[in-house]
Amino acid sequence: MTKLSEIIKTRKSVRTFDGRRISQEHRKELEEYSKLIRNPFGIPVRFVFLDAKEYGLSSPVLAGEELYVAGITEKRPYADVAYGYSFEKLVLRAWSYGIGTTWIGGTMKREQFEKVAGVGTDEMMPCVSPLGYPANKKSLKESMMRKGIGADNRLSIDKLFFADEWGKTLITTDEMSDILEMVRWSPSAVNRQPWRILFKDDVWHFYEKKDRGYESDKTGDLQKIDVGIALCHFTMGVEELGKNAVVTVSDPVVVVPDDVTYVASVKISI
Repeated sequence: MTKLSEIIKTRKSVRTFDGRRISQEHRKELEEYSKLIRNPFGIPVRFVFLDAKEYGLSSPVLAGEELYVAGITEKRPYADVAYGYSFEKLVLRAWSYGIGTTWIGGTMKREQFEKVAGVGTDEMMPCVSPLGYPANKKSLKESMMRKGIGADNRLSIDKLFFADEWGKTLITTDEMSDILEMVRWSPSAVNRQPWRILFKDDVWHFYEKKDRGYESDKTGDLQKIDVGIALCHFTMGVEELGKNAVVTVSDPVVVVPDDVTYVASVKISI
């Protein structure tokens, strides 16, 4: 199987598809895999696969899509982080088969998607994604969108990862540098990259650098979802090395900027 680092580095959001239906083999595998996905917070995320034509589903930012997947979870503390973690596992598995995806939280008829997906009153469906084979050429709309948000750019490591105290440069091993690079290339809403990591006392502490306008009752905190995605990349990278990544919620209580909130911690063991 392709290495995780290669899947992460080559995976890009896809909004232009070639119109082919996903093979029965790929769809079956993804549906079965989705039922096995777990996250460190023990919060269930269920996935519903929806045929676009059967339900009349579409998005103005997409072209050629035939299938969607919706992720649904309960409204409860840490649900958004767990959601990002679980959904990203499905996204990465899809890309390993050459199936493109893109996270969609706003550019869709939300009520229609929620109705056909069967979202309950105490549940939320923060995002959906198309599933399909990428077209050979991006649409002009997609190219302009990617350029507009700087989709192929990422913040430098000195702005994302710190040691002992906030803002202090992190110096680490080649092994951990590879894992942090996987985190750095995590997708995020409008490419805001809200995750930050502080390494202190042999524990990796994850934070959210909050921006306004990314939180609602319908979607939860989209930037906490992004932190969940980054956490997924980190733990999967550690596990690929044959080590254990134990996720806890144990705030180290260090001084951080006012727009930063603690999310979770990871202890690595052999």
